[in-house]
Amino acid sequence: MTIIAFNRYWVIRWHWVLVSLLVAACLTALSLWQLSRAAEKKQTLQRIAQSQAAGPLDAQQLLALNTKSRDAIDVQFSARWIAPMIWLLDNQQVDGRIGYDVVIAVEQIRPSEQSTRSTDHAVSSTPALLVNLGWVAAQGSRDQLPEVNVPAELMVNGIFRANAKGLLLGKNIEDKGQWPMRIQQIDAGLLSDYIPSLSRSGVIFQQQQSPFYVHYQPVILPPERHTAYAVQWALLAIAVIVIALSASATRELAHDKS
Repeated sequence: MTIIAFNRYWVIRWHWVLVSLLVAACLTALSLWQLSRAAEKKQTLQRIAQSQAAGPLDAQQLLALNTKSRDAIDVQFSARWIAPMIWLLDNQQVDGRIGYDVVIAVEQIRPSEQSTRSTDHAVSSTPALLVNLGWVAAQGSRDQLPEVNVPAELMVNGIFRANAKGLLLGKNIEDKGQWPMRIQQIDAGLLSDYIPSLSRSGVIFQQQQSPFYVHYQPVILPPERHTAYAVQWALLAIAVIVIALSASATRELAHDKS
């Protein structure tokens, strides 16, 4: 099919038009996705800055916030480890080495109990909460899990993050009747089978001061990087359209010399 426009002949091949539009649409979608990621990162950085300026919250104060306002908030509270439960989050690579993140469940200790030495502390009415203590290297064999020592009481000093689920390869929990247990992703719904009082909101505290290796970063790629990627995808979409138009144009119309 040939049309005349802008003083040129244009050959329209519909299958190439559809392919070009599809590719351009995909590139545009990628550009918009990167822009949305940049906006999310900006919001996260703003929440971190506001949280650091206001000071950390305890578990009760944090859970009183709505879900969207909790993410990336600094938290600090005294807690009791719910022994002997330790989960090792699989497939965590740090500095080229494979290992596990050590995940435990804790209960916040009431302020009135923090000055006592008794191990039979009363705890707050907040649900049991998950804490990622950091990374530990894997042993030489998959059948051998690393030994992990967790204190009976600890100060949770970290960052609250939502949507903590990661990569799931096969069965999530390897329950061999002993602790620690290896897991593929943090699923509060499944882990609550072991701790009925566990919060099922799918959130976790990322400990920032720990005897284990702390490798968590709330923001890895800055918003500017996502914006740059968005511009690249948009330019590629424009390039596809320009190339398609150039390929369709054949020749200019002959001028009437009469």
